[in-house]
Amino acid sequence: MLNMDQKLIKREEEGKIIMTGIVGAGQMGRGMVTQMCLMKGIKAAVVADLKLDLAVAAFKYAGITDEMIACVDTIEEANTAIEAGKFVATTNTSIATSADAVQVLVDVTGHPDVGAKLSIEAMDNGKDVVMMNVETDVVIGPYLKRYAASKGVIYTGSAGDEPGAVMELYCFARAMGMTVEVMGKGKNNKLDYDCNPDTVLEEATRRKMSPRMLCAFKDGTKTMVEMTAMCNYTGLIPDVIGGHGPQVSPGTEGVKELNDVFKLKEDGGILNKHGVVEYVNGIAPGVFVTVSTPNDEIAYQMGYHSMGPGPLWTLYRPYHLCNLETPLTVAKLVIDKEPQCVPIDGLVAECITRAKIDLKAGQTIDGMGGYTTHGSICEAAVSDANKYVPFGLVTDKAVMKRDVKKGQLITLDDIQLDTSTYVYKLRQEQDKIYGKTNLL
Repeated sequence: MLNMDQKLIKREEEGKIIMTGIVGAGQMGRGMVTQMCLMKGIKAAVVADLKLDLAVAAFKYAGITDEMIACVDTIEEANTAIEAGKFVATTNTSIATSADAVQVLVDVTGHPDVGAKLSIEAMDNGKDVVMMNVETDVVIGPYLKRYAASKGVIYTGSAGDEPGAVMELYCFARAMGMTVEVMGKGKNNKLDYDCNPDTVLEEATRRKMSPRMLCAFKDGTKTMVEMTAMCNYTGLIPDVIGGHGPQVSPGTEGVKELNDVFKLKEDGGILNKHGVVEYVNGIAPGVFVTVSTPNDEIAYQMGYHSMGPGPLWTLYRPYHLCNLETPLTVAKLVIDKEPQCVPIDGLVAECITRAKIDLKAGQTIDGMGGYTTHGSICEAAVSDANKYVPFGLVTDKAVMKRDVKKGQLITLDDIQLDTSTYVYKLRQEQDKIYGKTNLL
């Protein structure tokens, strides 16, 4: 994001304000809108949410006055309001994807099916797409990237979220000629595979969060989704299903310990192979890459620069600002015509589905942040071979076809998925593109 401050100031001075449509005004969307309203050269022109009061509140947190907020229902009303310089709040998501002035859609819903619909609708209307909804990206990201190219627009993941934040370290290291052996993130919430929206309700209320969102953080699903995205952006893979999740000391000391922790098993570490993604307990909320070099002189220089004796060195960023950084991806996309992070061709990894409790044949289950299942990471080839269920395709209309024990990975033979969803249909199309015609 070098010089982005100056580029945005220039846009402001020239009156070329980047107009953004945002869908989802919960905690993440609200913070993003507030941050964007404080920036130069960019505007949250439209905020859409199922609850109008949340969309309005997102503007008010940024100090936007009532007379500058237009609550509208139609695209025509939105176009008129935006032309008059107002901020649009609405429950009609099509305004965010279709209003004339909007250049970029940002999806902050966290719902795979909604993300699929919004992205395609925005691209069909010539809008670029910033996908903060990683839950959609890990299911159909390659398809959305290809579809964007066919429409002459850009599809990208977001800065700030861990996959986008760690990509900056990954690209930095590779540009310097380093080999990235491990890429990953600190685990932000203590892992609790058994949690559900009821058990986290008190904490969620205190932290002003959705109980389902907090549950998805604590049961590990969010971490698995984010690591899956890292794989799909880079070609790295998980070392084992679910990852190792080592425990290290807090803060800087823990980062230094990774140089030894991430050695191969035969060298005293925990890994079976390098070129992997991983999560770590003890160094949250940061992201990292652990690198190596084949050159003795560079190894000496890394030691000289206090990075440790090698043969591994860890580069660490001790923060990720999530939604607050997303506007920078919008700016980079419009000004530089570059994505922040985008899937390579085809899925490298899959976020698959694990039973959170004992499940019975005929039982209706749920997905992200729910009571019955949570996500785990798996190499895509392994998932395909075992017919594991992509977690983003699980909805509250999915029905078990046979009993599955707690902790067991769920296969497509175990479950009847809801095949009517849009994300399911797009996943079928994606599988056909990559020759996987018999998976779903």
